[in-house]
This record gives sequence, C-alpha cells and structure tokens, in this order.
Amino acid sequence: MRAGMLCVGYFRRVRWDDLFDDLEGQLERELHSEAADLRLHEERQRLEKLSLRTRLSNVARSAALGDPLRLRVVLVSGETLALRPTTLGRDWLAADLLDTQNGRVQCVIPLSAIAGVLLTEEQSLISLAVESDATGKLIERVGFPFVLRDLCRRRRTVDLDTRGGVLVGTIDRVARDHLDLAVHPLGTLRRASEVLHYRLVPLWQIHAIRLR
Repeated sequence: MRAGMLCVGYFRRVRWDDLFDDLEGQLERELHSEAADLRLHEERQRLEKLSLRTRLSNVARSAALGDPLRLRVVLVSGETLALRPTTLGRDWLAADLLDTQNGRVQCVIPLSAIAGVLLTEEQSLISLAVESDATGKLIERVGFPFVLRDLCRRRRTVDLDTRGGVLVGTIDRVARDHLDLAVHPLGTLRRASEVLHYRLVPLWQIHAIRLR
C-alpha cells in the first residue's frame, strides 16, 4: 500500500513539474513577444520622427569615411541632378554638380525643392541609422535665407532655377520671403548698363542655385 502511494506521489510530482515547466516556457515566450512588440513600437515611433535632412546627413557622413558620395536628386521641377554633397545646412544642401561640361559647378538646393533622392540599397539602410539632427556644427543651424544673403554680399553671379524658368543675374538684396535679382546676360558683370530688369523672386519659387 505504501509503495503504491509513493508511486502515485511520484507521478503527480512529475506531472506538476511538467506543468510548471510548460508555464515557465509560456511566460518566457510571452515576455519575448512583449519585448519584440515594444522594440517594434519604438522603431515605428523613431521612423515617424525621422526627417529627410537626417537621412541625407547619415548618408553624407558615411561617405566621408569611404568612397566619394554620389547622389541623384530629383527636383520638384522634374529635373534630376547628379551631385556630391559638400555641406548640409538647416534646410538646404550645397553640392558639386557632376556630369557637367563646364568644370566644377557648385549649387545650393533648398530641401523643400527636393522631390526625391535616388539611393542604392546600402545608402537606404545607412540613411535609417539613429542620428541626431543637431551635431554641434554651427553651419548645420544656418537657414537658407542666410546663404542667400551671403551670396548677395559676395556679389556672385548666379543661375536661379525657378518655377518660372532659369534666371541669370546678381542678388541685390534678400528680404523676409523674397529676393531682388538684377537680371543681366550670362558672362557680363552687374553694371547698370548691363542690367535688363530687376525681378522680385519669392524664396519658395527657387528650386536650385548654380554659382557662376
């Protein structure tokens, strides 16, 4: 009788051990599932806050350590530019234009004028890295109007790609939401005798600026 009771007790203990092991495994699976769901939720939240500027910054920084960067940027005008970024400001991108026949041509593109950026698979993955918008560089806090005022001060001849076409001239002044362009023929200096007319250009109309 006692042996039978011991046998029954043994099997009951085995069944309880199996039950506890099963519960422990189930709890572990649920904890892993909750952790995975939390990581997925956090990643979705991070991507929701990821800006175009940050993604361009990630790609540019990765290229600085390796081969020269080459990007194809589609403007809202439909034009596609092959370029090598040199500086990234708060809301603009400066770059060397590639595949040009006139030697080195520099340009400045407001980020609002970018309709798309064509990336390789590797560049796309790099662009998703965790990266802060603020890196401590002063130039990265400079806005597009400040760049225009600097070009005005330097009296540089520029090509303005706008919604209304390409304008050639010299920036005379930069106001809050527009600039004054003294339009003159390509290859001439800004002299009163060469100025064809003065044009007010809203800043939001500018797709790209090519520096002459």
